[in-house]
Amino acid sequence: MTTAAGRSALSRPQLAARLARDIPPGAYVNLGIGMPTLVADHLTDEHGVTLHTENGMLGMGPAAVGDQIDHDLTNAGKIPVTELPGASYFHHADSFAIMRGGHLDLCVLGAFQVSLGGDLANWHTGVADAIPAVGGAMDLAIGAKRTFVMMELFTKAAESKLVRELSYPVTGLACVSRIYSDVAVIELTDGIATVLETFGSSLEQLRERTGLDLLAG
Repeated sequence: MTTAAGRSALSRPQLAARLARDIPPGAYVNLGIGMPTLVADHLTDEHGVTLHTENGMLGMGPAAVGDQIDHDLTNAGKIPVTELPGASYFHHADSFAIMRGGHLDLCVLGAFQVSLGGDLANWHTGVADAIPAVGGAMDLAIGAKRTFVMMELFTKAAESKLVRELSYPVTGLACVSRIYSDVAVIELTDGIATVLETFGSSLEQLRERTGLDLLAG
């Protein structure tokens, strides 16, 4: 396990950059709505990564700024993006066929909860007035070869989003292999959570705050 001594929890851009480093070169990747979209800004030509969006694009680049903005060119979260050389566009149904057909090497999703077994809840908190928004998350979580979660590990109420068992409606079962959070990178294998790296917190502090028997990687 690597401890980032003297460093505080990662900001969202720092977390996006950290996750980007672990995306395999040449991978085909989908970035979920919200925090995961930031990862696109930290991928360079050297990565050789091809980004897919479920609204029908392959070859997405970083977020568009200034004169780059074209409101007809957005990701699934309706954020203006750029296109890379060779980018292609296709029907929504074809885009979901890519997701469901196992053609994506990796997807990066946000989460409300992740269980030790890798179960994912990211579309509804179960609160009566909450707006459910499953989108393509179910298709991505099950269809991609690997699923990474990018999230803050604790809620504003200091509750852990890594839990023994989900209490929120399920998106996908046993699909998450790794969590990238503001305070730790955590690998999930056969119901065991192994902390690979920490940011501004010790392993003991994370064990206490989550109430889980986290292992050192």
